[in-house]
Amino acid sequence: MYGELVPVGGGDNIPLLRASLTIGRRESCDIVLRFSNVSGQHCQLTMENGYWFVQDNNSQNGTKVNGSRVVRKRLDPGDLLSMAKHKYTIKYSPADNGATGPPPSDEEDLESVLSKSLLDRAGLQRKPMPQADPQYGQRRYNPMDDAAQLKRREYE
Repeated sequence: MYGELVPVGGGDNIPLLRASLTIGRRESCDIVLRFSNVSGQHCQLTMENGYWFVQDNNSQNGTKVNGSRVVRKRLDPGDLLSMAKHKYTIKYSPADNGATGPPPSDEEDLESVLSKSLLDRAGLQRKPMPQADPQYGQRRYNPMDDAAQLKRREYE
């Protein structure tokens, strides 16, 4: 066992049995939370160098660590993990999970998020500009273009 999630306010502890776990409402998830405000695949927990990391899977109601909404964040022992309105404290020992030295940084992940545009992070693609059709010439009228003026005279 790599640790456990302890529900705030009581309930059964959830053991973290593998190094990568999906949390969500769907039955196909490793940890199933049967609440209507939890997304089908809400977030992903992964073990990296002895530390747990949480990655939000574009969930509707968000994932928070210690009250701050996150996209990806390292979870230290005792941190408060919130999925929608459901709160859990994570308990584990980095040393028991093979951690050595200082904890890994979150900054490289921040750079990868900030290096993308907002449209790319949202999964939206920019529409390419329509290319000029050779049959009709350029899309925009250019008064400095002699060929355009010659074509205009042909139509008059």
